Amino acid sequence: MAGVVSCPHCGQRNRVPSAGAGKPVCGKCGKPLPWIVDAGDPDFREVVEASTTPVLVDVWAPWCGPCRMVSPVLEKLAAEKAGEVKLVKINADEAPEVSRRFDIRSIPTLMVFRSGEAVATHTGAAPATVLRPWLEDALSNNSRPVP
Repeated sequence: MAGVVSCPHCGQRNRVPSAGAGKPVCGKCGKPLPWIVDAGDPDFREVVEASTTPVLVDVWAPWCGPCRMVSPVLEKLAAEKAGEVKLVKINADEAPEVSRRFDIRSIPTLMVFRSGEAVATHTGAAPATVLRPWLEDALSNNSRPVP
């Protein structure tokens, strides 16, 4: 499955796969693209855990006001970190197995995965000034898997 994202550098719309080796680049200008895709129970392992790129997972629901508030912040961070992180959006209503597996009790819940392991979790909506340093810390080699 593929999504479509606009290149923040030249505006070209590009298809971006949900999973795969490497990192997406713009077909027109060749610069890194924000990697923003949807996933669910059937493809979570392939899209998130098998990713060689660190993954920021957003567990959300369409009826959740705070989820809708934090979504543009996450998309902005994904654009800022193009080539460094993949943003995967998981609708909690459509992915009960993911919610059970990671004991998600509140949404939005954000998780960062590196090498298939969750290394950071954040619950609730927050502004970019809070989420940016949280994400940068999780992407650093200093963070350890979440127990």
